[in-house]
Amino acid sequence: MHFYIKNMVCNRCKTAVQNEFEKIGVFPVSIELGEVQTSEEISSDKLIALENSLKHIGFEIIDDKKSRLIEQIKTEIIRLVHHSTAIENTNLSTILASKLNYEYNYLSNLFSEVEGTTIEKYFISQRIEKVKELLVYDELSLSEISNQLGYSSVAYLSSQFKKVTGLTPTFYKSLKETKRRNIDKL
Repeated sequence: MHFYIKNMVCNRCKTAVQNEFEKIGVFPVSIELGEVQTSEEISSDKLIALENSLKHIGFEIIDDKKSRLIEQIKTEIIRLVHHSTAIENTNLSTILASKLNYEYNYLSNLFSEVEGTTIEKYFISQRIEKVKELLVYDELSLSEISNQLGYSSVAYLSSQFKKVTGLTPTFYKSLKETKRRNIDKL
């Protein structure tokens, strides 16, 4: 069976979901961000127990096609921003259309309709959260962060960062109590 799981954004999420499957006696064949594959069918009693236990820890089984597609869009963006060593300078629309095998206009309209924001704004919010993370770690210069996240220049990164957060990257870095948001809450 193939399951689509909402809110899986990191390796800890994959471990948590795997533990919930194993608690009901089902051992996944593979687990990726947003997806779990099992070799066996799950009884309705086990499925209800699984749904409840996943919901209890912040996850949800997605069973309709549109919700799955929205979650796949989010997963691809999260994978691109948070799990890649460098973001390509390719258009986001080209990447999503090729990965999900849909026209970008359809993906964009669906995402906006369901989420109330555009794919581009979601992508920007993910990039800004990654910039915050990298600023807090203090291992890379702003120029290196800009290159890693596919910004055309440090000035553009700074301008977008200020537009979203109201702060300059330098000022944000100087704050002692920085508040980052969980990427699944964006």
